[in-house]
Amino acid sequence: MVSRKKAIFIRKSHRYLGIFIGIQFLFWTVSGLYFSWSDIDEIHGDQFKKEAEAQAFTGLPALDSLLPNTPISSLRLYAVGQIPYYWINDSLLVNARTGQVKSQITKEDALAVANEYLLDDLEVAQVDLIEKTDKHHEYRGRPLPAYVISYKHPEQLKAYVSVKDGSFQRVRHRSWRWFDFLWMTHTMDYQGRDDFNNIILRAFSLLGLITVLSGFLLWGISSPTLRKLNKK
Repeated sequence: MVSRKKAIFIRKSHRYLGIFIGIQFLFWTVSGLYFSWSDIDEIHGDQFKKEAEAQAFTGLPALDSLLPNTPISSLRLYAVGQIPYYWINDSLLVNARTGQVKSQITKEDALAVANEYLLDDLEVAQVDLIEKTDKHHEYRGRPLPAYVISYKHPEQLKAYVSVKDGSFQRVRHRSWRWFDFLWMTHTMDYQGRDDFNNIILRAFSLLGLITVLSGFLLWGISSPTLRKLNKK
């Protein structure tokens, strides 16, 4: 039989743990509901994108004739504003027809790239250049500098194009930003979002387990049925 003093301690512990952990439990529940009711393709912004079309180029000169003395370890071919370019060694953007090196793309190039990926009826509001981001920025962890193209859209739509290689990087909108915020509260990784082994999450998970177990214990010591069984 548990003494009255111990019973009061268990009851108070359960109550205050419930208040402390309850806020995070609420975040976990709300975020889980949002994830389960959301279409991940829409979160990625696929509803704003055109269907992918394979790019093909003809009549390109041999690469050795364009860059005879350049060792090549990696190579990509794609269009920047309908002009074919080679992205060589993750550092060099070269016109695939003329061999001219392009140090960086222009705003007009970035708009042309975005137009290749996004729907035609989207209206551009402004184009800006970003050179750095913090850990909470929606473009975090992506190549910099980059052009951010803002559109006149209720979802506050933005597209990002890398300045160095002219590649289309990301599309971001309001639903994605909500998803990102709730994912942060779900994982409790308030820096990079994806670390499931952080100390805060471990601590709250352990406290959550203690709260549940104290609830079972509290039920056990206050149950009339169990008291009768103990007396027998």
